[in-house]
Amino acid sequence: MTLVRKLRGVFKSEAARRLLELLPAAVAIGLIFWRLQFSTRSICCGDYDGYYHAMWSRMLWDSFHSHHLRPTFIWLPLTTLNPRDYVDHHWLFHVFQIPFTWFRDLRLGVKVASTIFASLAVFSCYWLLVRYRIRYVFVWLIALLACSAPFLYRMNMAKAPPFAIIYLILGIHFLLQRKYWPLLPLGFLFTLTYDMFVLLIAAAFIWVVVLGWSERTFVWRPILWILLGTVAGAVINPYFPHNFHLFYEHLKIKMTGEYSVKVGGEWYPYSTWEFLGNSLVACVAMLTGYIAFDPADRKHSQHPLFFLLLSSVLMVMAARWRRIAEYWPPFAIIFAAFALQPWLAGARSIFVHLPADVLEELRPFLDHHEPPKYGKEQVKEFLALFGAACVAILLGAALLFSLRQTIKDIRESEPPNYFKGGTQWVRANVPPGDIIFNTDWDDFPRLFFFDPTHRYVSGLDPTYLHDQNPELSNLYEQITLGKEKDPGPLIRDRFGARYVFTDNSDHSRFSTRAMNSGWFEIVYEDRDCTVLHVLDQKKETAPTTEEDEDEDGEEDNGN
Repeated sequence: MTLVRKLRGVFKSEAARRLLELLPAAVAIGLIFWRLQFSTRSICCGDYDGYYHAMWSRMLWDSFHSHHLRPTFIWLPLTTLNPRDYVDHHWLFHVFQIPFTWFRDLRLGVKVASTIFASLAVFSCYWLLVRYRIRYVFVWLIALLACSAPFLYRMNMAKAPPFAIIYLILGIHFLLQRKYWPLLPLGFLFTLTYDMFVLLIAAAFIWVVVLGWSERTFVWRPILWILLGTVAGAVINPYFPHNFHLFYEHLKIKMTGEYSVKVGGEWYPYSTWEFLGNSLVACVAMLTGYIAFDPADRKHSQHPLFFLLLSSVLMVMAARWRRIAEYWPPFAIIFAAFALQPWLAGARSIFVHLPADVLEELRPFLDHHEPPKYGKEQVKEFLALFGAACVAILLGAALLFSLRQTIKDIRESEPPNYFKGGTQWVRANVPPGDIIFNTDWDDFPRLFFFDPTHRYVSGLDPTYLHDQNPELSNLYEQITLGKEKDPGPLIRDRFGARYVFTDNSDHSRFSTRAMNSGWFEIVYEDRDCTVLHVLDQKKETAPTTEEDEDEDGEEDNGN
């Protein structure tokens, strides 16, 4: 009997309850992201950046073996990522990814890493709700997973944003607990991992504003510690001082929105209906949080107000840039959870908040020796549970819809061997170190993954070529859009390339112009890509049609 009592005591403890709340959630989150990630055999998804991160992490490990903190990046010599100026602003993320590059199949290792990192990011958000004893926490878990289809999609990319969410959650916890000195090491790690450390700085400033409103005092330590941490991460950095210049360039271009060239689709906004349809649960959560937020009790409104301000800032950013879809939705759910918490807690403790004189008047009615079978408190609790169950059902339906849509989108990723045939031909037949003229800047990560023995004209972001040489960037755009009648000599003399790698889906106009010019011959072709060789002399070709000579057509050049 003593053992039974001890076991009962263990399972009634706070630690045991936490474990029962956290463990099933961790399993569910992991299974969902495993299912999403392995909906395709490719490194997920949409863009190809994950291929670059995978190969660069392996090269970083090889460099560590050679006792070098960073390898020399030689693959984009015409851009601001040339060997002298290259900056790895995901350096610590690549370090975290290194153990997964030890897999025999690098692609598989990176997919496992992406599953783990994404699961940890969502779990950290859920942990925060458990840590602060948010009621009906499993309902909020469903809401986190159902908050947005783009959120689920982008979390599966082999990129650094999951770490940004993890760091941000940890930083918020330190702020709410008023333990400010850990923000220094956290800011240091965040800065070395990803350049979205600005979100943690914003969170610190928001917390200072909240304390100023609620306690009428100025607390400077959060700002001091986080700024010291981020400055330390920027200075004690393998790429100091070039990292300051790259960060400034990113901030200037992305904040103003004045793009000198067409950048990736993630830097453009959603349409209004896309925004609402893709993140309906997050939008409803924001609206619910705004309605439920009660500023009357300033001290007890600190946490809801903090998340109101933070999630509102992220929502505005998400409306401006698609890529913030990986940050705003989960914080919209967290805001709603904290804003509703006083109302949910009040369902069980409504009489506790009554004035003392009112309680004294009610005492004869509350002190029955035999309370009624169904008192007000029991009815309120039943109604709250029934409401939570209904919400959970609705959220479950939204989750199933989001999972179905995300799986469909991920399955549309190009197969894992996309471009492999063309890159293998180049690797076997073109002298190592030669520059390859790739007609799409966003093809670079796959080219780099399959063939790191050659260099390329543009990659990772078109602004890198434009910032280094605007004239060359404009010429690159003219050639790849098929607006140059004789691109061969320009590719050979201005870009130093004798071979062209082009995909077969987006550059038909360039290919037509190139073959009609007489300066090219096809040396490799398959369903996905074509490799062209720039000839030494122009050969005779059939006369071009009026349609071929039309230079007004437009063509997609990248995402």
